[in-house]
Amino acid sequence: MSAGKSTLSKGLVERFGAHVLKTKELIATAAGTKIEPERGAHQNYGDLLDRRTNGEWVSRSLTRVVEGLDNKAIVVVDSVRTSEQVRAIRKAYGPIVFHMHLEAEVNVLKERYKRKQRLKGFREFKSYAEVSSNKTENRIGLLASVADAVIKTDRCVAHDVVIRAAAHLRLFGREHLRLVDVLIGGEYGSEGKGHISAYLAPEYDLLVRVGGPNAGHKVYEDPKPYIHHQLPSGTRRSNAQLMIGPGAVLDVGDLLKEIADCKVSQQRLCIDPHAMVINARDIKYEGKTLVGSIGSTGRGVGAATARKVMRGADGRQVRLAKDIPELKPFVGESRWVLEKAFREGEKIFVEGTQGTGLSLHHGSYPHVTSRDTAVAGCLSEAGIAPSHIRRVIMVCRTYPIRVKSPSKKRTSGPMSQDLNWRTIAKRSGNEERKLRQIEIGSTSGRRRRVGEFEWDLFRRAVMLNGPTDIALTFADYIHASNTHARRFEQLTDETIQFIEELERVASAPVSLISTRFDHRSIIDRRSW
Repeated sequence: MSAGKSTLSKGLVERFGAHVLKTKELIATAAGTKIEPERGAHQNYGDLLDRRTNGEWVSRSLTRVVEGLDNKAIVVVDSVRTSEQVRAIRKAYGPIVFHMHLEAEVNVLKERYKRKQRLKGFREFKSYAEVSSNKTENRIGLLASVADAVIKTDRCVAHDVVIRAAAHLRLFGREHLRLVDVLIGGEYGSEGKGHISAYLAPEYDLLVRVGGPNAGHKVYEDPKPYIHHQLPSGTRRSNAQLMIGPGAVLDVGDLLKEIADCKVSQQRLCIDPHAMVINARDIKYEGKTLVGSIGSTGRGVGAATARKVMRGADGRQVRLAKDIPELKPFVGESRWVLEKAFREGEKIFVEGTQGTGLSLHHGSYPHVTSRDTAVAGCLSEAGIAPSHIRRVIMVCRTYPIRVKSPSKKRTSGPMSQDLNWRTIAKRSGNEERKLRQIEIGSTSGRRRRVGEFEWDLFRRAVMLNGPTDIALTFADYIHASNTHARRFEQLTDETIQFIEELERVASAPVSLISTRFDHRSIIDRRSW
C-alpha cells in the first residue's frame, strides 16, 4: 500500500497509452452485491476471491480486457497481492508478462498513506499499521523474490519511476535506429523546400517543422499555391502526425489561422511547450532596425529569440507556447511524440527552413538569420539525436537568390556574381515578365536578387550538412524545355552536365529534380 502503483499506472497511461485494469474496481464488480467503499472490506473480499479461485480471478478479468485490444496494446494490472495471482497471469500469457514490484521504506509509506486518507470517496484505515494487519497485505513484500524487477520508489521522484519501469518494459525506441530524414536548404533560402517537402510527405508517419514564421514554404495547389509559415509543408498532402519543436518561434495569430485553414485536429498536432512566442513589440522593433538595414523579413523572430536567450533578465516578458491559452489544446511534450515514433519504428521527416548561407554561425554575418539553419541546428531545435538520421536532403536551386536589398547603400547580403532576370530569361528561353512574377518573397513580399550558382557556397553547405542526397530545383531556369521533361534523359545536355558536376562536388547523388512548379514536376531518381 502507497508504494506508488497508481502513480506509475497513471504515468504509463499518459506517456505510453497503456490500458489499466484496476483490481479495486474488479472486486466491487465481482462481489455482485454492494461492497462498502472502504479499505478493510475490499481486502477481505479480495482474500475471499483468492480462496475461491486460487488467485485466478485477476487473470480471468484480464482476459476479458485483452480480448478487445490489439496485439500491440500495453496492459497494466495495477495491483497483485499474492504469488498465486502472479502465477495465474504468467500461466495464461507466458513470456509477455512482466511483474514489477514497487517498495519503499516504512516511514515513507506511512507519510504517503496519510495523504491517501484525505482523499474523498473511499474510506481508508486510521493508520498504516491497520493496513498491514491484513495477513495478505503483510506478506506482499515477499513478492519481491519472484518479481522480474524491483523499484524502490522512495529513492526517486514519480517521473523517474515511470522512466525506469518503461525501460524494463522496453517501451523506449532504440537510439541506433535510423528513422529520421532531414531536409535543409543549401543556399540563401527560397530553394523550393516546400515543394520537395510536400512531395515526400506521404512517405512519413511524423512531420516536424522547426524555425519560425519568417520562412514561407510554398506548396502547389490549384487554383493557387498554399504557403506554410509554421506547419510542415506536407500537412495538406498527408495524414501524418505533425510536430512543432521546442526550438521553434511562433506567431500565434498566424499559426491559429494556418491550423484552421488546414483543418488540423488537436490529436494530430503537437506544439512543444517551450516554443517561443513573438509579441507585437518584437515585430515593431525589427521593422525599425533590421528591415531597412539588412533586408530582414521583420516578422519578429530574431527579437523574440533574443528575449528567450536573455531569459527575462532584461526585464522583458518571455511567453512560451505553454503560456498561451489558445494553443493549450495543441501543446504537449514533443519528446514523448518522438519517443513513441522511435518505439514503433515510424519514419520521421524534419523540415528545415531558410538556407545554410543564412546560418547565424556559418553565414555572412550580419546578413544572416537568427538561428543555425544547418542540419545540426535543425536537429537541436527538434530535439532529435544525430544517431537517428537516415538521409539528409539538401535543396539547391540553379540560380541562388536573396531578398532585394533595402536601398542602394544597404545590402541584403553578398552574392559572388549578381545577375538580373533579363539575363536568365535570355539564357533559358523563359519570359522575363513571368520570372519576375514568380520571384517574389513568400514571406516578405519583396522582389528578389539573383546570381550565378555559387560553387564555393555549395561546397561549404556540403561540408556543414553532409548530405546523402541533393534536390535540385528550378531546372527550367537552365532551359525552358526542361518543363516538359518527365525522365532524366529528357533534360537538356547542359542540365545533365550541371547535375553531374553537382554530384562530383557533393560526392552525393542528385536524387530529386524539380522541373517546374506543378504536382507532377519532380523527377525522382532515389534509391531509397
